Amino acid sequence: MTYGKAEVTALLDERGVAYEKVEHEAVFTMEGMDALGLPFAGEVVKNLFLRDDKKRAYYLVTMVEDKPANLKALRRTIESRPLRFASEDDLNAILGLRGGAVSPFGVLNDVEHKTEVVFDEALRSYSGLGVHPNDNTATLHVPLDDVLALLEDFGVPYRFVDMTPPEAEEPAAQ
Repeated sequence: MTYGKAEVTALLDERGVAYEKVEHEAVFTMEGMDALGLPFAGEVVKNLFLRDDKKRAYYLVTMVEDKPANLKALRRTIESRPLRFASEDDLNAILGLRGGAVSPFGVLNDVEHKTEVVFDEALRSYSGLGVHPNDNTATLHVPLDDVLALLEDFGVPYRFVDMTPPEAEEPAAQ
């Protein structure tokens, strides 16, 4: 089964997940998301589909919307080979998605479990995640615990890591 918008929302409904759904025109950037004026705009997240330089490991990174993505720092944190953005072909072949629709729900389509989900530690303070349901014509606000339970039930590996930009870190105590 391929999980598109209808299948993701049906799965959430079947599991009794309380979520908010907003249908909208297709958006492809975080600026486009901001322009929608969603009621949960402060908890819309940025999602990146990355791979290592040898195409041996894939990562779906979910992070605070306005935080810069520092791939070198993330590489060190997750102990990976050098990171690159995965190609549109990889995005489609592995997650069944197209650009602009990357979402943690995409890993439901990764039947080979090639992808690890990496969450920004800062997201633990969110009441929910504002994400696409594998289609960029809608955005859902889903409780984080329900997203994590779904990943666990599908056998998807995930972890939380600190994605604080190095320049924002506190100086070490002397």
